[in-house]
Amino acid sequence: MNKGFFISLEGGEGAGKSTQNRRIVEWLIQQGKDVLETREPGGTVVSEQIRKLLLDTRNAGLNATAELLMMFAARSQLVEEVILPALADGKVIVCDRFADASYAYQGGGRQLGGETVEVVEKLVLKGLQPSLTLLFDVPVEQGMKRVASRGEADRFEVESLRFFERVRKAYLERAASQPERFRIIDASQDEDTVWQQVKAVLQETPGL
Repeated sequence: MNKGFFISLEGGEGAGKSTQNRRIVEWLIQQGKDVLETREPGGTVVSEQIRKLLLDTRNAGLNATAELLMMFAARSQLVEEVILPALADGKVIVCDRFADASYAYQGGGRQLGGETVEVVEKLVLKGLQPSLTLLFDVPVEQGMKRVASRGEADRFEVESLRFFERVRKAYLERAASQPERFRIIDASQDEDTVWQQVKAVLQETPGL
């Protein structure tokens, strides 16, 4: 059995994951945990190079299946190089996105369907899942207004509202299908109120 604890953060654009990610890591360190922070796609030299390709707006012609396979290529490298060794060392991993993002973005947003994503997931992850997944849920229009204030958008952020509605729907359906792992956070509120929700979940999570 793995000695560590694996937390993933999920949500659509503008959900405030990055802000809460920092607070989660700080809180865990205060609790005396050995924390490893990473992200998807990315987290290794190879995976970060794949990330650049995936987010580059010049690659608008990338087809949905190629996108899915690239996501899992980056994920495979992260799992083998970072996540599995960290779990074996007893670390608490905080990962900004994991496989659920592919169910939402490629399965839902790109309309490949969850069954297609599941085939690749089984091949790459061999049953590995986070112990806890925090889904930061925000209405799409509110999230996109937050994104617009950041500056230049990446290849995903320029997608249509309809695309992001499909992403949100897929996320919520996935959370409903695995309630033992998912905790839905109302991310439409201010940063401190969202953090109080997150902290309450962390405090009540067994094994953390």
